[in-house]
Amino acid sequence: MSDFDTVPVHDIPDGAVMLDVREDYEWVAGHAEGAVHIPMDQIPARLDELDPDEDLYIICRTGGRSFRVAQWLTGQGYTAINVAGGMDQWLELGKPLVSDNGLKPIVL
Repeated sequence: MSDFDTVPVHDIPDGAVMLDVREDYEWVAGHAEGAVHIPMDQIPARLDELDPDEDLYIICRTGGRSFRVAQWLTGQGYTAINVAGGMDQWLELGKPLVSDNGLKPIVL
């Protein structure tokens, strides 16, 4: 049992802080507009970029990396919610994507 919640993509509230923990190349290819991007391996060094008073919805491609990051952030005193299904589910639900490479956004 985990000390944090896991929600599907359709349960992310409007205006929520979404933390995308995928690698740079995945982010550049396609991500949710307004999401915060910190790759999983950079979270400890960049922890001060996150507000401990906000609920953080952690997303990756399928939910594995986000699960581990949510677990770690919860241990640091943050309120972290794992997004089950990740960006694959985001795409499947037809949620909007943007890219940073000028190409049609895709999920890698």
